[in-house]
Amino acid sequence: MVKPSSRTRRAAKTALAATPARDRDTEQRILDAAHAVFVRRGTAGARMQEIAEEARVNKALLHYYFRSKARLAEAIFRRVAAGLFGRVGAILGGAASLDEKVRQVVALYLDQLSATPYAPGYVISEINQHPERAKQLLDAIGQLRAQAIGEHFIATLDRQLKDAARAGRIRPISIEQFLANLASLCVFPFVARPMLSTVLQLDDRGFERFIRERKATLPDFILNALRP
Repeated sequence: MVKPSSRTRRAAKTALAATPARDRDTEQRILDAAHAVFVRRGTAGARMQEIAEEARVNKALLHYYFRSKARLAEAIFRRVAAGLFGRVGAILGGAASLDEKVRQVVALYLDQLSATPYAPGYVISEINQHPERAKQLLDAIGQLRAQAIGEHFIATLDRQLKDAARAGRIRPISIEQFLANLASLCVFPFVARPMLSTVLQLDDRGFERFIRERKATLPDFILNALRP
């Protein structure tokens, strides 16, 4: 990515000077616009000019705030990843019973993914096309950990699973397998929506009905699979 020229930087400063009180919502508007463009096009297909037009700013101002497409793409990836994983960690690290955690996470994931169905596919595609995104994903999750109150949710949940297995309430299962099962059973219908809609002959309303039914039945499916 070519760095903005001195002329571009001067234009950005001029644009800022012409914006009353530096328009404090400008950065948020750029992020919202970039969010829409990156998840629609992917990093490779996104263009700064399209983002500027969607944000209703000139391209020079866009470069002033984020310098480069790569920096803006990373900011959006971290934003989507944090939105996808943020509240889940708080639930899994809390004091609720294992059964209640499963029910809460399923409800949260299905509600959240119904509102942002593009998120899992976008995250997976970005990691496949840009391997450095995997570290950025871990960094985003790490920042969420630092913001959380109390012990890291992985340690809390791991201890809870081991205690339940020792007490004979569930079959022994590793934390890795538990999390993979829980997340994949929630995420898969949204990643595979075109295929499921074709095979099951679901229109948009039919898919919404399918997710409502899944929200009601999936927790018991997961919990029954854990029980001895």
